[in-house]
Amino acid sequence: MTDQKDSGKLNTKWGIVLVLILIIAGGSLYAAKTADFGQDQTALINEPFFEVKTGPLTISVSESGTIQAKEMVILKSEVEGRSTILSLVPEGTEVKKGDLLVELDASSMVDQSIAQKIAVQNATAAYVRARENLAVVENQAKSDVELAELNLQFAKEDLSKYRDGEYPKLLKEAQSKITLASETLVKATEDLKWSRILFDKKYLSQTKLQEQELTAHKAKTDLELAKADLDLLVDYTYQRQINQLESDFNQAEMAFEREQRKARASVIDASADLYAKEAQLLQETSRLKKLEEQIQKAKIFAPTDGLVIYASSAKSNRRGNEEPLAEGQEVHEREELIYLPTTSSVKAEIKLHESNLDKVSLGLPARVTLDAVPGKEYLAKVTKISPLPDAQSVWLNPDLKVYTT
Repeated sequence: MTDQKDSGKLNTKWGIVLVLILIIAGGSLYAAKTADFGQDQTALINEPFFEVKTGPLTISVSESGTIQAKEMVILKSEVEGRSTILSLVPEGTEVKKGDLLVELDASSMVDQSIAQKIAVQNATAAYVRARENLAVVENQAKSDVELAELNLQFAKEDLSKYRDGEYPKLLKEAQSKITLASETLVKATEDLKWSRILFDKKYLSQTKLQEQELTAHKAKTDLELAKADLDLLVDYTYQRQINQLESDFNQAEMAFEREQRKARASVIDASADLYAKEAQLLQETSRLKKLEEQIQKAKIFAPTDGLVIYASSAKSNRRGNEEPLAEGQEVHEREELIYLPTTSSVKAEIKLHESNLDKVSLGLPARVTLDAVPGKEYLAKVTKISPLPDAQSVWLNPDLKVYTT
């Protein structure tokens, strides 16, 4: 019992001590906090104060760029290859429409045009000769075909005439001669018979009898000749003449076909030559026209009123390595030479970094300041943002992507 009482008194004593320690620690912490708060209040009193107001939260992007004409005519060299500048209007000159701005060396093209004119004249003469030759060939071909056709017609008529006309007539004549000779022989034979009777009776002289005998012999000979002529006509003359006339007809028919083919071939050859000469003439004329156009393009005139700005100057502002445009300099085809602004309005062009791309959109207002006019601002707005990064910047630094705005 005594031990339990002593233990209870000891626990109470330690509890009182713990409470006192906590009170002392809390007081120390409070004193420290009070000291810090006093120091913070003193610091706040020394800081400046500002008035809080409601207003727009401005998010701005600042970039340097170039000022360009909003609308301008770009004059390029349209002369093929490379050419030398002979004369050049000074930069900054106010020009009127039709004023000569640039003259390029066209002496070699002038020499070529002279030679080309001679080539055109020769091609023209060759074309005229080919055209006239075609007319002659067509006329000659027509004449040859008509002559061959006429010969064919004559050969056909000769064959038909002999077979259906001359031969029957000759045959009839030969048969008539035989008939006549036969009748003459019968009469002569009868007369000779009676002449011999009269001679035997001494009524006819020897001379008369001989004459009658001669007449009968002649009649017999005439009959034999008439029969021989008929045989010759039927067996030889007719067949030979028919073969000859048929051959002439066949030859005339083949000659007519040959002349037709020859005529077509001659006309085709002459036409092909004409077409070739015409194509050559067109080619030479086109070359001459192109040379003359190139000579005209060697002189560049102002298409409108404006202020002359060298393209090299505008490019050097952006790239810094463009050779300045000058007389005696060589330029190549499609190279930009002169910018000719056509309006007084201008535009500012900047290269927007990709990190700022989400901060800018079409239609946003902008303020433009010029180094040449310090202290003055010009109001503008965003009208265009390139959808692709600038190719030159990407080529120079693949890690850098800027967008023309």
